[in-house]
Amino acid sequence: MSTWRLWHRPLVLFSAAMAVMAVVSAVGLVVDDRMLAGAPIWAKPFKFAVSFVPYCLALAWMLTLLTHGRRTGRWAGNVVVLASLGEMAIITGQVIRGKRSHFNHETPFDTRLYDVMAYTVITLWTATLVIALLLLRARIADRASAWAIRSGVVLALVGAGIGFLMSQPSAQQRAAGDLDTADVVGAHAVGVPDGGPSMPITGWSTTGGDLRIPHFVGMHALQLIPLFLLLLLALAPRVARLRDPRVRFRLVLVASGAYAAVVALITWQALRGQPLIHPDGSTLAVAGMILAAAALGAWAALRQTPARRNTDSYDKELVA
Repeated sequence: MSTWRLWHRPLVLFSAAMAVMAVVSAVGLVVDDRMLAGAPIWAKPFKFAVSFVPYCLALAWMLTLLTHGRRTGRWAGNVVVLASLGEMAIITGQVIRGKRSHFNHETPFDTRLYDVMAYTVITLWTATLVIALLLLRARIADRASAWAIRSGVVLALVGAGIGFLMSQPSAQQRAAGDLDTADVVGAHAVGVPDGGPSMPITGWSTTGGDLRIPHFVGMHALQLIPLFLLLLLALAPRVARLRDPRVRFRLVLVASGAYAAVVALITWQALRGQPLIHPDGSTLAVAGMILAAAALGAWAALRQTPARRNTDSYDKELVA
């Protein structure tokens, strides 16, 4: 892995700022008892700050792997920082005002802020797409590393894209009519109003579907799939088969395929208005099939392969 000093500096600095913001928000959760939409008012900036730290650090590292378009990648990284900073500024500013940041059309000023935040989200997604396209062109010698990085960033884009579904009027809002004059247009929850009973910490609905779940899980494929490969590399000195690059590549294929299937499953579950912790028979059946397919794939990946002379290359992976 490349030295951290080569990582995209603005993304690293922004991640550090978000770590500080997470601490500030945690203090706000303790000392500020205001509630907004059924949740502590500082919960949203806390969750966004915590989420931005690994997301931007992962991009900062991945940009060191580019072999084509490095200048374009650096600019795309800068755009990610500026868009994320704008989004966090609006979220925090609205918390200070005691107002919703998302879906808020209560006043013309709130509407304008929400519109600006929507543009920052689109900009962030587009900049990440540019980085993803550059990574698809990058020459990464190890196939497992290449697949982990590329599948991670593509799934992150899919997860981020699910956020656009939340900006659409919910079924209840459409049924109520008068969308042009409604104070709130858009929702996290499906089948129930926002702000109802929810899981601790995450705030995900326990009575209906919640699109934040696939949004979160998809976005963090950016870190989790490469971390899975790092785990394989860490285990390689103790597990002989993991020293074979072909085995690691096959396991990463299985993991990324299973991850994509899980994102699809929890999106389907949320869109049907079903809480994550109360799956029905159909959801459980599909989850069982995903688990069985992943187990079978892992077994096939670990099957004995012809010996290779150079099986000690595991410590040379994730090239800079």
